Amino acid sequence: MPSKHTAALKSPKIPSFDPTLLRRHVIRMAYAGQSVHVPCAFSLIEIVSILYSKILRFNPKNPKDDDRDYLVLSKGHGVMALYACFKELGWLGDKNLDEYFHDASLLRGLAESDIPGLEATAGSLGHGLPVATGIALGLKLKGSSQRVYCIVGDGELNEGSMWEAIAFAGHRKLGNLTVIVDANGLQAMGPTQAILDMEPLAGKFESFHFAAAESSGHDAAALERAFASLAKSPLPQALIARTVKGKGVSFMENDNRWHYTRLTQDSMERALKELAD
Repeated sequence: MPSKHTAALKSPKIPSFDPTLLRRHVIRMAYAGQSVHVPCAFSLIEIVSILYSKILRFNPKNPKDDDRDYLVLSKGHGVMALYACFKELGWLGDKNLDEYFHDASLLRGLAESDIPGLEATAGSLGHGLPVATGIALGLKLKGSSQRVYCIVGDGELNEGSMWEAIAFAGHRKLGNLTVIVDANGLQAMGPTQAILDMEPLAGKFESFHFAAAESSGHDAAALERAFASLAKSPLPQALIARTVKGKGVSFMENDNRWHYTRLTQDSMERALKELAD
């Protein structure tokens, strides 16, 4: 019998977020907190924007609504992209952004589940997808129509725990689970292809009984079409989103040194000038 928590929510009528504004929020946070991981947040911007504005069913006034769809950020170091969306949703304020990564700040540098809107703590890579898979199984067993979306990194797919979760999701036919791979081609220590080549990613997911599709990760319309197409499948789904690490700021794009580089006043101003032009 369906659970009383079968999702009654519809996708909220939220205008598409301005990707440039979201990137400016990320720069603001990273400079305020003298934190790193700007490029891996930038590669997520269009993905999270389309999820919140077009795909997820949730209550904009209550991120903990029982009937919500779940978005699990497994690549937790990209969390500033979600914080930027939370600012536009009204879940965070200017003070939160300006105190990012400060002592006793609400916002830390990795995804933490005590922050409304973040469903799992994902500081260590490889943890978020197993959590998302468990949520999807629980919702399926309850007969709920709620869905689970999980964002992972292509480098994160080096972790064995990811493939255990993928195998389990395929075996249990968790059609309410969508895995989004932020395939930016880089990980902490270099190109993913050089460190551990996992391609073809779509084919690997399909071999684990997933429906799979590829899309540009920076084309909102293409992403929306890919999500709509995959949603028709009774199988778990994988969307391979081809992205650019550091997208939007020319001196960061595909330059992996910026994975661990902090913004100076000069580089912050240069980035904001590019984003204003």
